[in-house]
Amino acid sequence: MLLTSIDPFFQEFERQFNRLARQTFDNSGGAVMPMDGLRRADDVLLRFDLPGIDPDSIEVTVDRGVLSVSARREEEVAEDERLFVRERTMGTFTRRVYLSEHLDSDKIDAGYANGVLTVRIPVLERAKPRKVAIQRGEAKAIKA
Repeated sequence: MLLTSIDPFFQEFERQFNRLARQTFDNSGGAVMPMDGLRRADDVLLRFDLPGIDPDSIEVTVDRGVLSVSARREEEVAEDERLFVRERTMGTFTRRVYLSEHLDSDKIDAGYANGVLTVRIPVLERAKPRKVAIQRGEAKAIKA
């Protein structure tokens, strides 16, 4: 006779793990690259984790307000080797980010170091906060 108990903690853990696993893999079988986004005074900085990626395989494009980052990790198993565990995803990785109309997509720059791709997108001058001068005097009053 086999006795089992239902552990709600384990069930929740398994449910969350399955949800994350579904989010990690898109329809094409590739993995989603993690990203951090920082809003600074003059720009937006996006950092994508791409460990073990050949920098020559990384492509950053902008088309109609959508920033696309693609990269490829190639198979690293020689003919005389036999793979017995695979936890690292191989193939093409793609991430798309919709850009605000307040960002200058013509002046985007990118760099790759230590497994992190950094993309800098400047904020348009008209979208930056600015101080409005207040006119003084009765003749300068604005009519509503």
